[in-house]
Amino acid sequence: MKAQVLHRPGEPEQFSYQDWPQPQPGPGEVLVRQHATSVNPADCKIRRNGSALAPGLPAVLGADVAGEVVALGPGVGAFALGDQVFGCAGGVRGMPGSYAEFIAADVRLLARRPHSLSLRQAAALPLAGITAYEGLVDRARVRAGQRVLVYGATGGVGHLAVQIAKARGAHVTAVVSTPEKAALARSLGADEVVLYRAEGLDGYVERLTDGLGFDLVFDAVGGDNLNLAIQAARPQGQVVTLVARQSYDLGAAFAKGLSIHILFMLIPMLHDLERARHGEILRELARLADEGLLAPLLDCATFALADLPAAHRRLESGAALGKVVVDIALAEPVQATVQV
Repeated sequence: MKAQVLHRPGEPEQFSYQDWPQPQPGPGEVLVRQHATSVNPADCKIRRNGSALAPGLPAVLGADVAGEVVALGPGVGAFALGDQVFGCAGGVRGMPGSYAEFIAADVRLLARRPHSLSLRQAAALPLAGITAYEGLVDRARVRAGQRVLVYGATGGVGHLAVQIAKARGAHVTAVVSTPEKAALARSLGADEVVLYRAEGLDGYVERLTDGLGFDLVFDAVGGDNLNLAIQAARPQGQVVTLVARQSYDLGAAFAKGLSIHILFMLIPMLHDLERARHGEILRELARLADEGLLAPLLDCATFALADLPAAHRRLESGAALGKVVVDIALAEPVQATVQV
């Protein structure tokens, strides 16, 4: 098969588009013929720096899977040949990734494609959607009537967080940078929009919460923005953050009695810990999509697997609006098989 193989950490040009051994599904796995994948910030970080999270190089990276089941490993009964599936199932330590024509994927990390989404759309949903759902639902238990603030509301995770919070009945405020993104956030269901370059934190907290603060702040930006998220939360409120890999003074959070949830959705994959929960979340995301309550936003730029370095550069440039999707096509049909 063809794959993008990383031989050493570095810039996107370190990927090599080459022939690579086609995997075979082991017990509890299916072989998926890939139709599309997407690029996530975690993929870029692993490519740039390597790390304890990365597969041993040379390796195939990429987490998001969307395609057709063409072979069943021993003991698989949850899927059948020809099923169209999506999931987050590779690209980390011990798990070859999805930047390839085929991937052998743990069935616990997969679900059937939502009927309302194409495989290309489904490829944009797994990692980002699981992250947003885990933070809002599994951790923060968002509920109807709560005031939810989303930083990075039109980004890969943030735009899904807006929709999930809205689907659960929350009153959602989206924080964005431009009027164009404000219009997009409203189209996703945001009740209020903040243009942070035009209005400071004190202003929108006073305007939208009478100065008390938001019940739940979802921080899809991370870094120094966590400090703003803490300031924006009400006493005894909650903050969910994605990127908190630096030192923070949590005195303000302590003074408010906040609950802070730090998300790292790759843990089930890295440690083989409660992987089935990811499959459950994917099925819930599929239900929301089929009910018209959730749709991934795809960046306008298009890329083939051979163009993966350009797709990485697109995401890292900050110019992408929504998820960067990579299309994967095979020249030859595949013979479906069942292993016993």
